[in-house]
Amino acid sequence: MINTSIEAASAAVSVPAYPEAPDTIPAVRSASRQNIYASVTAQIVAELEAGIRPWIKPWHAEHAAGRITRPLRHNGQPYSGINILMLWAAATARGFIAPIWMTFRQAQELGAHVRKGEKGSPVVYANTVSRPEIDNDTGEETEHAIPYMKAYTVFNVEQIDALPAHYYAKAEPRFDPPGRIARAEAFFASLEFDIRHGGNQAYYAVTNDYVQMPPFEAFRDAESYYSTLGHECCHATRHPLRLDRDFGRKRWGDEGYAIEELVAELGAAFLCADLELTPEVRDDHSAYIASWLKVLKDDKRAIFAAAAHAQRAVDFLRALQPHAGAVPESRAA
Repeated sequence: MINTSIEAASAAVSVPAYPEAPDTIPAVRSASRQNIYASVTAQIVAELEAGIRPWIKPWHAEHAAGRITRPLRHNGQPYSGINILMLWAAATARGFIAPIWMTFRQAQELGAHVRKGEKGSPVVYANTVSRPEIDNDTGEETEHAIPYMKAYTVFNVEQIDALPAHYYAKAEPRFDPPGRIARAEAFFASLEFDIRHGGNQAYYAVTNDYVQMPPFEAFRDAESYYSTLGHECCHATRHPLRLDRDFGRKRWGDEGYAIEELVAELGAAFLCADLELTPEVRDDHSAYIASWLKVLKDDKRAIFAAAAHAQRAVDFLRALQPHAGAVPESRAA
């Protein structure tokens, strides 16, 4: 089981202005919360058992919002954490091309309406609320953070009629020339990590704090290089002087090792979406699938915690950028 609770992992991510007034969305009861954990985990387990990694899709080739993107709210703000996986999965299962989602009420406020019979997709919102507690021994009052989760339903814009035209806009034809990609080069250069090139392996060495990469020319295309580099840079955020992330890994292939790899895989997928890159499906990570399945089956909260840690890793990397607008702003789920 992951040794960092989902409540702590979720609460550690910054929280945006909520798309609905919080008191209009019912808090998830304990039993319902467990059902959300179980439902999302079961879906991801099923895809992994089928040999599919649900965080490596879908890429929106036909929508003006972007060739590759995170799921977006009605105002263009990206979802994050576990909601990325939930909405990517929903889009893939139902064949949606548009990456934009909104609530029933938000559609109404835009003068539009959800088509009769359409079924929405769930997303969740996790945070903490502070409540005063009195110490029985000293009588002192202290603030105690209590985690909670709220669930609400959103609809893809393809389920909604009469929205403004830009919600349905198709992408303009675009040619991506081969070679290095300027936006990715700028992003990784800004990290100022020790990134070394040579050999035929990609890894992060935590003891000496450096990322090792094969030469750029060794990759089949530029996106494969940057996707792999993003994965290793997500690993680098676990260093004690950065996010100090530790799942109790003792040796290669143990549960802690597999969980850290899952965090880096998710983080790389989120980062690739921000940079409009296609994630690399690395054959050398296939061996982790069995370990991931065991972890997810043993702990229904594991994928939520892994997604929250991945979000923190990406947020850390983004915070090192010189301009806040370098990539789309990431917020809590």
